[in-house]
Amino acid sequence: MSRFLNHSTVAANEGSRENEGDGEYVERQLCRDAILPMPAICEVPCPKDCALSPWTAWSLCSHTCSGKNTEGRQTRARSILAYNAGEGGIQCPNISALQEARSCNDHPCTVYHWQTGPWGQCIEDSSIPATNTSSAGRARGDDASCSVGMQTRKVICVRVNVGQVPPKKCPESLRPDTVRPCLLPCKRDCIVTPYSDWSPCPSTCQAGGNTKKKQHRKRIIIQLPANGGQDCPEVLAQERECEAPSVCQGYRWKTHKWRRCQLVPWSVRQDSPGAQETCGPGLQARAVSCRKQDGGQADIGACLKLASSMPPLTQPCQLPCQEDCQLSSWSKFSSCTADCVGVRTRKRMLVGKSKKRDQCKNNQIYPLTETQYCPCNKYNAQPVGNWSDCILPEGGRVEGQLGMKVQGDIKECGQGYRYQAMVCYDQDNRMVETSRCNSHGYIEEACIIPCPSDCKLSEWSNWSRCSKSCGSGVKVRSKWLREKPYNGGRPCPKLDHVNQAQVYEVVPCLSDCGQYVWVAEPWSVWKVSNVDLKENCGEGVQTRKVRCMLNTIDGPSDQVEDYLCDPEEMPLGARDSRLPCPEDCVLSDWGAWSPCPLPCSGNSTRERIGYPIRQPGEGKECPPTKETESCKHNSNCFHYSYNITDWSTCQLSDRAVCGSGIKTRMLDCVRSDGKSVDLKFCKELGLERKWQMNASCVVECPVNCQLSDWSAWSECTHACGLAGKLWRRRTVTQAPQGDGRPCPSQMEQWKPCPVKPCYRWRYSPWSECKSEGARCGEGLRFRNVSCFVSDGSGRGEGSLVDEELCGDLEPSVDGDRQIVLQEECTVPCPGECYLTDWTVWSPCQLSCVSGDDLGFGSVQVRSRAVVAQEPENLLQCPEQELEARPCTEGQCFEYKWNTGPWRGSSRQVWCQRSDGLNVTGGCPATAKPMSDRSCDPPCTKPRSLCTEAGVCGCEEGYTEVMTSDGLLDQCTVIPVLEIPTAGDNKADVKTIRAFNPTQPAASAPGRAGRTWFLQPFSPDGKLKTWVYGVAAGAFVLLVFIVSMTYLACKKPKKPQRRQMNNRLKPLTLAYDGDADM
Repeated sequence: MSRFLNHSTVAANEGSRENEGDGEYVERQLCRDAILPMPAICEVPCPKDCALSPWTAWSLCSHTCSGKNTEGRQTRARSILAYNAGEGGIQCPNISALQEARSCNDHPCTVYHWQTGPWGQCIEDSSIPATNTSSAGRARGDDASCSVGMQTRKVICVRVNVGQVPPKKCPESLRPDTVRPCLLPCKRDCIVTPYSDWSPCPSTCQAGGNTKKKQHRKRIIIQLPANGGQDCPEVLAQERECEAPSVCQGYRWKTHKWRRCQLVPWSVRQDSPGAQETCGPGLQARAVSCRKQDGGQADIGACLKLASSMPPLTQPCQLPCQEDCQLSSWSKFSSCTADCVGVRTRKRMLVGKSKKRDQCKNNQIYPLTETQYCPCNKYNAQPVGNWSDCILPEGGRVEGQLGMKVQGDIKECGQGYRYQAMVCYDQDNRMVETSRCNSHGYIEEACIIPCPSDCKLSEWSNWSRCSKSCGSGVKVRSKWLREKPYNGGRPCPKLDHVNQAQVYEVVPCLSDCGQYVWVAEPWSVWKVSNVDLKENCGEGVQTRKVRCMLNTIDGPSDQVEDYLCDPEEMPLGARDSRLPCPEDCVLSDWGAWSPCPLPCSGNSTRERIGYPIRQPGEGKECPPTKETESCKHNSNCFHYSYNITDWSTCQLSDRAVCGSGIKTRMLDCVRSDGKSVDLKFCKELGLERKWQMNASCVVECPVNCQLSDWSAWSECTHACGLAGKLWRRRTVTQAPQGDGRPCPSQMEQWKPCPVKPCYRWRYSPWSECKSEGARCGEGLRFRNVSCFVSDGSGRGEGSLVDEELCGDLEPSVDGDRQIVLQEECTVPCPGECYLTDWTVWSPCQLSCVSGDDLGFGSVQVRSRAVVAQEPENLLQCPEQELEARPCTEGQCFEYKWNTGPWRGSSRQVWCQRSDGLNVTGGCPATAKPMSDRSCDPPCTKPRSLCTEAGVCGCEEGYTEVMTSDGLLDQCTVIPVLEIPTAGDNKADVKTIRAFNPTQPAASAPGRAGRTWFLQPFSPDGKLKTWVYGVAAGAFVLLVFIVSMTYLACKKPKKPQRRQMNNRLKPLTLAYDGDADM
């Protein structure tokens, strides 16, 4: 083995450059101030000697200190690269000589030492005067530091492997600081505007209302608090009731009964003297008084100012003359044997000459008796309508806090009550005041409004480890859902989309790429596989252990899991090679590859070198000591760039749940193949870093929905009836923010009004037309107004009640204050036909079946009926006229039969349209309910009716034709033949019109339109053809009557029937069954 001096720095390239370790070549003059290394003695093996590798670097010290049982040791090793020749060569050393050890860290171990905790938050130091105020800080900007604070940390004395001990055990001189100064950010107080002006109250009083008006004012937050500044006030809106004079006293007119009709002298009416009269037109007077809404007396001036127009004090009336029918006053009703049982009657009678007049004996026009059911004081209460909303009692707000204190945290729940209206009926099924049933108008029932329950989450878990061991990754912490919100509770934050049960918070993190490194042990001794054992050389294998280690300031320390280290950087754990034979050249391991020049190009190369450790023998050469390869992009040559991560969530200070915070992001160095690498690669290239890594942010504080108080209950939506409702409402005064509790869906509530009967005036049917002093011609017909009660639904016509119950109403019918109790009319003369006026146009109606439009469009119709005195004359009269016209927006109507209550053996049956109108056509005749239940079989023949005796008879003016077994066969008209005789005034037909009947009289008021007359003679003086037909028909009819009379007299037993009045029926109306009533 030769020995020579080895300099670590050797001359190269014409002696003008020096090699600076593994760095670049530089000018020699740059190293003139550097200290030259001292030469060291080394051994170069000869061709037949054993070749050994250089010593490895010393390992880390095994202990940080030395004690009785511990001692710090370092080791290093070398390996055999080639064995010696059999003769003349220096032999390889023993295995023990391939390792060396030395002591390290021989200083004694410290048993006691100080241990410090993390620095706490920067808090205000009261001993140091503040340099600024919060307002001064705002002048400089939000992030300005306004005063000096202090931070503290915990310092304890610790014994190794034992724990905390008293402080006197540790040296006081080495004790770390527990307090240090710091800069406090400016406090920022909440700033709100002053309250706005109060909203105006109504300037005028509200008529009749007892609703309390309120006025409001509010203020607005213009700066949120930060850094411990003063919190915002919880109340941002106020309301108060307006002052008392906001309700007007209501007034109404009350009318009293009409007094007796007083005659107005002709001299007064004509403004000239005249004879006194005892009958004719007169005037009725009544008193009118003023009442408050509660029924109390009031001055007449109050009603003149604040009520509607005064009802009329007088109205015209008629004082009957001697020629008119005169009747006595009604007697008192007869007494009832018991309440609710039987009927009672009252009577009157004709007076004077009226007893002898035939027209006065008509009981239909001048009834002499009146019958009523006996009064009954039995009342029946029934519930009506739906249940109201569940209503909490006044002042029923329950305040509470769930979780954190949140502005406006108010919940409204608990036990309340719901209401259902009650209606009271008397024994006649007429609606009366609910007080008659000893009811206050409601059924009350307890109910529950469930309280809201907020979302409940667990506490935050610890932060996870960064997801990447090199470069930028994320770390996560989470909360688990413990209880879902219900009944309008505060909602949960946005949940994880996968399991809907976990809330995540993710922040970017940056892992040092050098914190975990691979550490390889020295190569093992060669294991030769196919060798010449004598030579001890040839193909072989070397192995070594490779471990992932945590890298610290002092170097790799603890072994960790392999996945934490970069698998691409993992050194080989085994290698196949050839163990050199004696006199072969022995090269060192290859050095590191030189870096590829940037930017990467296919024309550039990189290289690595080795050096000979043992020179070859004679005739042998060393292999090349330099290896070169092309630089390939993303294979062995890479570009580098910075990558910016996304912003983290807003990070608040400890224990804060909302307010100002900081969000961060991080820079990552990324290789051109997408792999994150250590930041040093980007820093060495001097890449620009132009991004801001931190920014301020705000987490919105949760604010619960705030509502106004419930308004006062409104006026009832209906003045009377079953459908009235009271409403109250509330409004949102503060919308929810963040994760605050949402607003409830119910912003209005209702409850039923106390049921009140609906009273109204209604006309009675018109009386028959009466021509005074004549049998036909122009006359008058009359009607009365009566008080009716109903439930306000529009179904049915209501029930007749005493007029006193309508005493507080204005005298009007269907909104018309002009009361018309008489009108002119026409009594047709024998042989004449009249057409009535056109009816009003019907409502627009679609042609449909069962609600389905048939596609024929919409139509309106009207008609005019034919009027004749004698029914048989209708055959000679023109037909009823009908007109139709198209219209738009027609409705589909349905028709159904309605029935009234049974009165004895009969009841009313009528057809009603779906809009509530009673009509004469539209309902199927086959489905008509039975209206009479006393006759068996029922009376189905035309013009038939069930008599009081329980057998079928005919209407007035018709006679019965019976079958052989005593049943009604048909009803026929009774013929009447009047023969005029001398002096018989009854046979003379009087008319109020002129003598010539062919000239039409002026139409009566309100009777516009053509009038029809039947003329027996044609213009040439000959009889018309129809006259012969009428004569022939009369003869046939006379024969038929004689035959029927013979048959009737022949029967052995005649069924009992009511005595029929054979007088002519004065008026018959022809209709086609389709016109509205």
